[in-house]
Parts: sequence; structure tokens; C-alpha cells
Amino acid sequence: MKNLLILFGLLFVFACAQIRVTYDYEKTSDFLKYKTYNYYSDLDTGLGELDTNRLLNALDKHLETKGLTLSETPDFFINIQSTDYREAQRSTMGVGIGGTGGNVGGGISVGIPIGQAQMNRIIQFDFINEDGIGLFWQAISESTYNPNATPQEREDVLNAIVIKVLQGYPPKS
Repeated sequence: MKNLLILFGLLFVFACAQIRVTYDYEKTSDFLKYKTYNYYSDLDTGLGELDTNRLLNALDKHLETKGLTLSETPDFFINIQSTDYREAQRSTMGVGIGGTGGNVGGGISVGIPIGQAQMNRIIQFDFINEDGIGLFWQAISESTYNPNATPQEREDVLNAIVIKVLQGYPPKS
């Protein structure tokens, strides 16, 4: 029953929250040689501590399914950065008054915002080989963000982001 609830939660997240991801990579990189990873010790994701833990747990779980393991002597390091921003208000209601007399006209119009501006979050994932070419793979995700979400909703959204991000790793040749 719990798995069914998690499945419905993930379906809800995928249906409601559009996650856009862009990828870039070093075309000379041999992705087959990367088997182990770790995070930078001074990793500052820009997320709260609980959300950072949720994100790293989801990343560990999904990287493991791709055959990668967390190691103290990694083949590459992962750096994560995020920023939140409020999208510009698009929905407005116009109220206007005007008048005319003879050949003279005039008017005043005011736009009144409707609803709240949407919060968005950009999370950048960098895979860096410090013994070789440096940054060899990057994904930047952009999605909506609800600062009032429950812990389970936050976990579901971060898990959905990681799934979508890792669809592009390793890149298809």
C-alpha cells in the first residue's frame, strides 16, 4: 500500500511540476571509465540542510542504479548549486477610465495582479574529473518550487528532478 501511495505521489509530481533539463558534456570524455563518485567536502547546494540531504539521498540511489558507487577515492566529484527566483507576474486585470469631448480624448488604465507569482528553482549538477579534463558533464534543471510543501512533497519533487536529470547520463552517442 505504501508503494502505491509513493507511485501516485510521483505521478502527481510529474503531472503537475514540469521539470525542464538542459545537458552539456565534454565530447571527448570516456564515460565508461567513471565508476565511482563523491561530493565535494565543502558542498554548498544553496538548499536547506534537510533538502540537501533529500537531494543527495535521491542522487545516491539513482546513481547506484546506473552502476556508480560512492567512494572515498572517486573517479569524479559532484558539485551542486541552486537558486530560487520568483517568476514575473503574468496575470493581471485591467481597469480603465476614459473620456472624450469634441476632438480631445484621454484615459487611465491600471493593471492589477491576480494570484501570486510562481516560485522556480534552478539546480545545476556538475560532474568534475579533477585528474583529467575537469568538468565533463553538466545538467541544469528548472522547475516550480513550493516553499510551503510538506517534507514528503519536497522529497518527491527532488526525486523527480534527479530522475529527469540522470536521464541524460551518460549521454547517448
